Amino acid sequence: MKVKSDIEIAQEAQLELIKDVAAKIGVSEDELELYGKYKAKLSDELIDRVKDNKDSKLVLVTAINPTPAGEGKTTISIGLTEGLCKLGKNAMAALREPSLGPCFGVKGGAAGGGYAQVVPMEDLNLHFTGDFHAITSANNLLAAMLDNHLHQGNALNIDTKRIVWKRCLDMNDRSLRNIVVGLGDKPDGVVREDHFIITVASEIMAILCLAEDMADLKKRLGKIIVAYNNEGNPVTADDLKATGSMAALLKDAMKPNMIQTLEGTPVLVHGGPFANIAHGCNSVRATKLAMKLSDITVTEAGFGADLGAEKFLDIKCRKAGLKPDAVVIVATVKALKYNGGVPKAELGAPNMDALKKGIVNLDKHIENMQSYGLPVIVTLNSFITDTEEEYEFIKAHCAESGCEFALAKVWEKGGEGGIELANKVLETLDKKESDFKPLYEDEMSLKDKIETIAKNIYGADGVTYDAKAAKELEHIESMGFGNLPVCMAKNQYSLSDDASKLGRPKNFTVNIREVYINAGAGFIVALTGKILTMPGLPKVPAAEGIDYDEENDRITGLF
Repeated sequence: MKVKSDIEIAQEAQLELIKDVAAKIGVSEDELELYGKYKAKLSDELIDRVKDNKDSKLVLVTAINPTPAGEGKTTISIGLTEGLCKLGKNAMAALREPSLGPCFGVKGGAAGGGYAQVVPMEDLNLHFTGDFHAITSANNLLAAMLDNHLHQGNALNIDTKRIVWKRCLDMNDRSLRNIVVGLGDKPDGVVREDHFIITVASEIMAILCLAEDMADLKKRLGKIIVAYNNEGNPVTADDLKATGSMAALLKDAMKPNMIQTLEGTPVLVHGGPFANIAHGCNSVRATKLAMKLSDITVTEAGFGADLGAEKFLDIKCRKAGLKPDAVVIVATVKALKYNGGVPKAELGAPNMDALKKGIVNLDKHIENMQSYGLPVIVTLNSFITDTEEEYEFIKAHCAESGCEFALAKVWEKGGEGGIELANKVLETLDKKESDFKPLYEDEMSLKDKIETIAKNIYGADGVTYDAKAAKELEHIESMGFGNLPVCMAKNQYSLSDDASKLGRPKNFTVNIREVYINAGAGFIVALTGKILTMPGLPKVPAAEGIDYDEENDRITGLF
């Protein structure tokens, strides 16, 4: 029997009108801004109406380090939400929007998979409601106003060698990492080196995801440091008088989006910073709104717990005053065997020795989440090649580690396959109290924060700094920003800054290559190892297999 692809399952679904989906949680059509029949933005009037509602429980879904076998964190988040609903609970998911980069690159979309998806899948993975386009436009408007200021006489005395604002594009395009602008005649601008990053790494993406409302958004936008003048003082978006026009571009993008699962449950999808090069969480607005509209909110953070979950807990929760009640760590038998040294092509075969060797990766993530004072549930995303022996070993191992365990079959069965996990989550919420606390205090020095993350979360022996990075850390602290949290930009495949070190690496140091400040977002970014903020396409990009079938009016090949 042919197994249907994710897009085939999604396209065969009978979607409910989004106004009817919204009505299930007491949201009226007047409180929606419709984007066709099946997508809507939620109005400021709704946010204001429910602001005094009691907050729901908050469950974070994270994972072990990703592998080529795939773990299915978003799939689990959706399936868990559906499972909770099948048990009669008013549950909602708050998720990130996908970037076009992975959709046309190698990773694919972010709508879940199998029978645990959000729909319309094609819309979500492509242009959706235009939020990313608005962020890209606001980012590049600021860049254009900066270069125009230089061309018009440079009244702010900007040092063209110390311009830190980069242009962005929501696409993987390595050729744009390092460019020269202003070539041509004198009217064509000032010649200088420039750079592109992917939109999901833009500070404006982070700002939109952390801002509480439009007033907070404008305040944060105005603080963006774009360059330094010849006296070494920061030049901001406010100095360039760009704040108002950027806010105008972002006014609609600030509103959370609502779509539905394959089973008709409302889901909020809003914002989408990557977790390897940015802070990896959906918007504060969407999370807080979901917590006012439901009894249990399920949210996820990008990549492994060493990246997305750490940033959710140390940046998003710190900034937004959130306190998660439990955390679900997603793993697969295949991924654990991969961490034990089994090649991708052989992951379907039973291999208990590799499983026992690779489970140390899961161990570290469990320990990390427990160190935040959070109750932990481990779930296995089930595959047809898994064996009962493998399941029983992992279940016993989790019991020894002091955490709960549940098997999830949501890819195959949707919400029905999430009931075991849903019951385990409910049991945990009922009997275990969260004692959440961030990893470090605001008052610690930036170096101490970086080293705390590297040692406690990654398991590193220590941290080394390139001379430029060390100097910039001192500069940032001298400007009064030493109390900000740190956003570590690190490869997602390993706990270390070396993607080839699988399992639970020992005896390594983390190298900080570059440091910069996102003053508007309110955190410091530290780039480790060989991490890049503008990815490239693989040798055979997913874009080669994507097409539009005009005869049937359908997109094909998207996954």
